[in-house]
Amino acid sequence: MDSIIPSTPGKFKMEKSSYMHRSRLHSSIAKLTFWSLVFIGIIYIFFFKAPSSYSASLPTDLSRRSLRTYTYGGATWEKRVRSSARIRSPNGVSVLVTGAAGFVGTHVSAALKRRGDGVLGLDNFNDYYDPSLKRARQALLERSGVFIVEGDINDAALLRKLFEVVPFTHVMHLAAQAGVRYAMENPGSYVHSNIAGFVNLLEICKSVNPQPAIVWASSSSVYGLNTKVPFSERDRTDQPASLYAATKKAGEEIAHTYNHIYGLSLTGLRFFTVYGPWGRPDMAYFFFTKDILKGKSISIFEAANHGTVARDFTYIDDIVRGCLGALDTAEKSTGSGGKKRAPAQLRVFNLGNTSPVPVSDLVTILERLLKVKAERNIMKLPRNGDVQFTHANISYAQRELGYKPITDLQSGLKKFVRWYLNYYSVGKKSVE
Repeated sequence: MDSIIPSTPGKFKMEKSSYMHRSRLHSSIAKLTFWSLVFIGIIYIFFFKAPSSYSASLPTDLSRRSLRTYTYGGATWEKRVRSSARIRSPNGVSVLVTGAAGFVGTHVSAALKRRGDGVLGLDNFNDYYDPSLKRARQALLERSGVFIVEGDINDAALLRKLFEVVPFTHVMHLAAQAGVRYAMENPGSYVHSNIAGFVNLLEICKSVNPQPAIVWASSSSVYGLNTKVPFSERDRTDQPASLYAATKKAGEEIAHTYNHIYGLSLTGLRFFTVYGPWGRPDMAYFFFTKDILKGKSISIFEAANHGTVARDFTYIDDIVRGCLGALDTAEKSTGSGGKKRAPAQLRVFNLGNTSPVPVSDLVTILERLLKVKAERNIMKLPRNGDVQFTHANISYAQRELGYKPITDLQSGLKKFVRWYLNYYSVGKKSVE
């Protein structure tokens, strides 16, 4: 879940009766909204498709940002691409990582490179949050030999060119417009990135030879207003509570289509509230840390029924292991050439920690680590797309990927705070 909502202090209760009952009418409206969104995405692809040249002007924010131009190509550029994607271990694979300058993308790219895989990054460095943090991640990856191409996943010519230069065996698709609340300000950016961008990538992947296996980031937000916990991959996901969630759900349906028609091997990963060093500034644990250190009050929200708001916080290193497990177990794409072959894989996994924690407890841990008392402002939970709680059932990922989270919230936050104080040079505080 991309947005974390604080809660009031108190004992955590995960009772179904504490969550709001949803009517059949609500379910029908949710379904209508979802399919309308898919239709809008398809229309969008035709009317806003990037020009097929080696210098593409693409919108990173359809309502507020000016067009940006990305330039690529040439002998020097191709040499950097090949060098970055060169496999250096006997059993290595070549992976195109989209959103490589993002939080999860940076950690996954570094992990792949460390074990000898060929890795090439792609990122548009948009300004949804401070681009300087993305540039710092880029510098970190470049020191380890990972080159990030600056470009947009909607640029079909760029993607085609990358596959001409490197026959990638796998794609780790992490590029997306993140955030639940931001969708209320700029819905177009979610359609642009999460629907049109995903379709554009799949169009390229189904056309190249050999077709790569694709692992992509879905989200725990697809469970939406579902009250059955813990969330299982078999549970209903037809009641998204936000536009962000709806676009992620649309991505799962689109993946099903491309798997069925074109034989693409596709694995979706539903991330549960990822946190850790080099994280996203729009996440609550991040801006709570910033505001607590500055002596600013932090908003602690409680659910309308006074129930506890909790999240299944999952440490970044655990998520990375899940991502690599998905890559390593992905079967090859089979293509659609009419040959009698076993169908390609289509899998969806929860990657969570299985231990929901009240967000008020998160604040308490941060207070202890920062040695600063937070000023808490108790407020009612607004209707901005967030849900009351998340809780992952990971039995499927455990069985198929060998996924096993090992980092508790206390330990993970300690590592994050240590990184934060160092990165932002905050005094000389020590973390116990």
